[in-house]
Amino acid sequence: MKLVCISDTHSMHRRITDLPDGDVLIHAGDCLGAGTLDNVAELNDWLGTLPHRHKIVIAGNHDWAFQDTPEQARALLTNAIYLEDSGIEIGGLRIWGSPWTPTFLDWAFMLDRGETIAERWRCIPDTTDVLITHGPPKGIGDEVAFGGTCQNVGCEELLARVQQLNLKAHIFGHIHEGYGEQCQGNLRFVNASTCTARYEPVNPPIVLEVE
Repeated sequence: MKLVCISDTHSMHRRITDLPDGDVLIHAGDCLGAGTLDNVAELNDWLGTLPHRHKIVIAGNHDWAFQDTPEQARALLTNAIYLEDSGIEIGGLRIWGSPWTPTFLDWAFMLDRGETIAERWRCIPDTTDVLITHGPPKGIGDEVAFGGTCQNVGCEELLARVQQLNLKAHIFGHIHEGYGEQCQGNLRFVNASTCTARYEPVNPPIVLEVE
């Protein structure tokens, strides 16, 4: 199955110049700019123009509409499957999506590190094949520069849960600087951030072939 992965488009999705076709388009959060319902409606219009048979969207820390007005936001997103601590099976592939990231300033879908966020990760079924989270696990696609030094800001509790699972792929975004792929054994980690650290939507979609 061909998965086409994007993330962190911040309402600049129409500026993606080369979006490959595939079986499933996956957007790993921060799909909105201002986080409004109008942003959701415009995103939905764009999704409706795409050829992918299945489209999956999760929220991110900029996607306020899905946190503050969830019923209205979900009602507007008619051209995609929205996952929030929930899953779907497509072609035998079991996919789970979750928007949470460790608390940083005052953004949407944030939980404190430790037991609070670990409780959410325990909801991920043991049978999951493809995991979509907005943020990265600790140490993988999560490095940012602070004051001349680099820090890994991913979630330790998410990493611990991923290590308990037998995933085929873990797709995320959030840390724009971490764009790219890493492999650990048969598990492919994908930071699919479309925007760079300067919020330029120039990173190409990442395509996975998953059996």
